Amino acid sequence: MEEDRVAVTGGGGACRYALKPARINSEDILICIDVDAESTVEMKTTGTNGRPLIRMECVKQAIILFVHNKLSMNPDHRFAFATLSKSAAWLKKDFTSDADSAVASLRGLSATKSSGRADLTLLFRAAAQEAKISRAQNRILRVILIYCRSSVRPTHEWPPLNQKVFTLDVMYLHDKPGPDNCPQDVYDSLVDAVEHVSEYEGYIFESGVGLVRSVFKPMSMLLSHPQQRCTQDDLDIPRSLSKKVPVTASANAEDSHNGNNVQTISQ
Repeated sequence: MEEDRVAVTGGGGACRYALKPARINSEDILICIDVDAESTVEMKTTGTNGRPLIRMECVKQAIILFVHNKLSMNPDHRFAFATLSKSAAWLKKDFTSDADSAVASLRGLSATKSSGRADLTLLFRAAAQEAKISRAQNRILRVILIYCRSSVRPTHEWPPLNQKVFTLDVMYLHDKPGPDNCPQDVYDSLVDAVEHVSEYEGYIFESGVGLVRSVFKPMSMLLSHPQQRCTQDDLDIPRSLSKKVPVTASANAEDSHNGNNVQTISQ
């Protein structure tokens, strides 16, 4: 593999490294939203009507903000939408860079009854097909899965020998662990899926606190382009004020806290 860094000789014979110029491709982003009954769980925030927001409404608002922000960075990014019940189905198949068209696709989206299972095979198959089209246009494809089930582990039949042609990000909203659910097992399955299919660094975020910021914060971090990411283990933004290192000690101290790459579901 060719080195992506080159040595540059500076004044006095000092040597430094510089990254080689590389093309950053525009993205085709397929957002898949879980429509299981658990997407109607109430958040700990009330809406303008005085009633608690449900996960689905909060997720839709976060997606709308995500689309507008992503297009402000690069108006050439495009979006399509799918839903997940027992398996994935298209909501809007044609990728578009028109924000109004993308937002309109979400207006009628609502939850269904409990699905009982969640098979990601069709989602991965559709993503692989669309990724080929994206590559032919010098673009890359990313899938963002928003998953809301606390006791249903997602499954897939996606051969490990298949070429990795897209990147998978996941935002996992769940209930607190209890005798009737297993969010840690679900989370572990989602991590396995991210590692199994992702071409570039895929991110996964989880939250069981039911706060609106637990939806909007991960979506803001998913604005990062897969070709420009650090590993999630090195991701520590935005950092909690209580975790900031004092200026006087910052030169010699290291903060090992990673508040985003969650390995254990909070109790």
